[in-house]
Amino acid sequence: MNLGVIVFPGSNCDHDCVHVLGEVLRQSVRQVWHKETSLDGLDAVILPGGFSYGDYLRTGAIARFSPVMGAVKQFASVGGMVLGICNGFQILLEAGLLPGAMLRNRSLTFICTDVYVGVENAATPFTGRCEPGQVLKLPIAHADGNYYTDDVSLSQMKANAQVVFRYCTADGAVTPEANPNGSLDNIGGITNADGNVLGMMPHPERCAEEVLGNEDGRLIFLSMIDALKKAKLQPKTVTA
Repeated sequence: MNLGVIVFPGSNCDHDCVHVLGEVLRQSVRQVWHKETSLDGLDAVILPGGFSYGDYLRTGAIARFSPVMGAVKQFASVGGMVLGICNGFQILLEAGLLPGAMLRNRSLTFICTDVYVGVENAATPFTGRCEPGQVLKLPIAHADGNYYTDDVSLSQMKANAQVVFRYCTADGAVTPEANPNGSLDNIGGITNADGNVLGMMPHPERCAEEVLGNEDGRLIFLSMIDALKKAKLQPKTVTA
C-alpha cells in the first residue's frame, strides 16, 4: 500500500506515523508537505497529531486553508481513506469533512494519559480487526478534545453508526468518570456519513509495537491496510 502522512508546520506526530507504517508494518509511506496540491498515487492519507500553525486562532482553523487540504477533500470525496489523529481530527472538523467541533477540555488543562475506548462500530475500514464492543487502551495528549455537536446531528450520527469510539472504563462501561475531557456522549472518534473518513482523539501510533508495552493502536492501521487490500482485489465494474 502507498500511504501518505500530511505534514503541517507544527505537526509533531508525523514521524511516529511514518515509523509505524513503514518500519513496523512494512508499508510504503511518504510525508506530504502542506503546500503540495496532489495526492496522486496514494491509497490512504493520515493527518497526524501536533499543533498545526501553533494552534493559533483555534485548533485546526488555519490548517484547513493549507493548499494540501483541497487535495484531501477531493481525495475523500471519491472514497479515499482519510484518518485524522488528535490535531488531525480537529483539522477534519474545521475543514467540514467531519461533523461537529472541538471545545477546550472540561478541566481547561492539557491532558496526557492512557484511556480506554470501546469500539462502537467494528464494521468500518478502520476497525475491521476489532470486535464489536472491544475495549482498546490508547494514549491521549490534548487540550481541546471536548467533542461537541448539536442534538439533531448527534442523533443522525448514531443512526448512521458514525460514532466509532466512546471513552469507557477498562471493562467497557461508558461512564462520566471514564470521560477524560467532557466530550459529548463520551465520543472519542467518529466517521463521516460514507465511513471513509475517521477522526479520533487517541493516538494509535503511540501504542502500535511491542517495545512500547501496548499494541492496541496497531489494530487501527492493520484494519486500514486490510480494507485497502480488499478494495484493490474487488473486480472493476464495467458499464455497457
